[in-house]
Amino acid sequence: MMKAITLLREQVQQAHDFLEATMTDVTSEQAHWTPPGTANPLAATYVHAIVSEDVAIQMALRGEAPLYASAWEGKTGISEIQPLSTAEWARRVKVDLPALRAYAQAVHAATDAYLASLLEPELERVVDLSSFGLGQMTVVSILNRLVLGHIDNMCGEISVLKGLQGGRGYPM
Repeated sequence: MMKAITLLREQVQQAHDFLEATMTDVTSEQAHWTPPGTANPLAATYVHAIVSEDVAIQMALRGEAPLYASAWEGKTGISEIQPLSTAEWARRVKVDLPALRAYAQAVHAATDAYLASLLEPELERVVDLSSFGLGQMTVVSILNRLVLGHIDNMCGEISVLKGLQGGRGYPM
């Protein structure tokens, strides 16, 4: 029988691979295109996916500074880190895609290292996310919803934003 952490680790790795495959052919022009209505540009959506994972793993679960404020400070390729209110930020953020994708790989590696070090009983630990408006959540809930589910959601949004510009959304 597969252990919960092994399953989570496989699922998160597959989500990372799918997100990065979806981003493979994105150009700077596509990334910064402003869609009609209130949808966020692709660049902001990708930044949100990566930074949110960085915050969830490093701050919420490990109690440390996120990579963007520590080892990757000034190297993320992001013009400004996302504030809690994103509407205006999403339309003004600029990214250097190769630098951002390198930061994403570092975030993905840090997530995998965290999962590899996790012990099964830790999955039930309750974390206070009230400062983010999320109340109390277990580690497994954070991993399932705020990491894994969130990556999948952002991948879908990126695919739609590519499709609206005439590109191929998902990589298959």
